[in-house]
Amino acid sequence: MAVKKKVKLKPKALKSVKIVGIIISVILICFVIYFINYYALIKLDYSKEAAKNIMMKFKKQDVVKIGKNKTLNKAFESPNYNDANFSIYAKIEYHNHKDLIKNINTLVKVGYSKDEINMILSHGSNEDVKEFAKKEKIKYLEEFYTISYAKLKYYDRYVNYMDKSREDEENSVLYVNLDLDKPNYQNYQEVTEFSYTMLVNKHHHLDEKFVPEHLVEIEDEYTTEGDVKLNNQAAYYAKKMINDAKKQGYNLVINSAYRSYSEQEEVVNTYKGLYGDSYVEKYVLQPGFSEHQTGLGIDFNSADTLSFSLSDEYDWLEDNCYKYGFIHRFPSKYEDITGINSEAWHYRYVGKKIAKYIYDNDITLEEYYVKFLDKD
Repeated sequence: MAVKKKVKLKPKALKSVKIVGIIISVILICFVIYFINYYALIKLDYSKEAAKNIMMKFKKQDVVKIGKNKTLNKAFESPNYNDANFSIYAKIEYHNHKDLIKNINTLVKVGYSKDEINMILSHGSNEDVKEFAKKEKIKYLEEFYTISYAKLKYYDRYVNYMDKSREDEENSVLYVNLDLDKPNYQNYQEVTEFSYTMLVNKHHHLDEKFVPEHLVEIEDEYTTEGDVKLNNQAAYYAKKMINDAKKQGYNLVINSAYRSYSEQEEVVNTYKGLYGDSYVEKYVLQPGFSEHQTGLGIDFNSADTLSFSLSDEYDWLEDNCYKYGFIHRFPSKYEDITGINSEAWHYRYVGKKIAKYIYDNDITLEEYYVKFLDKD
């Protein structure tokens, strides 16, 4: 039987094998450490791409100290990551902007602080921020942008309006957001969707084909003439309000409610023939700009007197309409905001919650719209 000889490595070869073994062990240990750290970042909600780049840039310890941070995650995913801005990224509130990191880099370069960058990002879209970043550094940014509903894209308009009108910052933001720095009936916003909070005025227009949802005819007992229509929910609460007022001795009636685009045209032409263009410009809204087309506006009257503004019914309506979801739409003290001359008789359905807020805070629908509804 043949005896197998053991292969005995020469000392030099044995040394090489040991070196290779050590190298492989070190590599394996490095891989293990890498993946432990990598998955630690994944557990902190960093994406795989961000975690990989964090490891490659040796920023793992710094990131772990900060913890979960959506803006940092976006930074390490971005080809625009700048290590010099690492601490700034970590203190910037996340916004879902396509060019978030690139815009932050530009704003830092312009000279804005982290607090100012947060303010800028919170008041505009990706494109708004990109355009704003092209400007030279604005010294008194907080003049407008401590106002929650100020828009980044309107900065120049705010400044111009304030310079011309001498209004304060808050009023300038409000008026510009309502397009009151523009001529009436020009460059208006098109309103296409029906809602109980829709805004229609000299700067918010309804197409001639627009018809409100769920129009119903109001029974003759509630009106001064037949064929009066309203949105069904507005009609329900208007009738309830009239009935409750009557129980208390107040005789409210509806003079007018829904008017189509073409019917408003007839109204304009009638008054134009009677009183001329200047009267119409001052007192009658052009077709598409009348709230009557929404099916939510009502002109009330008193069955007991011809002067509604001096009637007990007017006083009762002022104090109680919000309980039924209505607001006095065009008060005399807010003509500069509504752009409409005072109409004691015109009320608008917006729903109980919003009507109460408007009543309690003594504001207009325009102000409520700018502060809470305008997402453009």
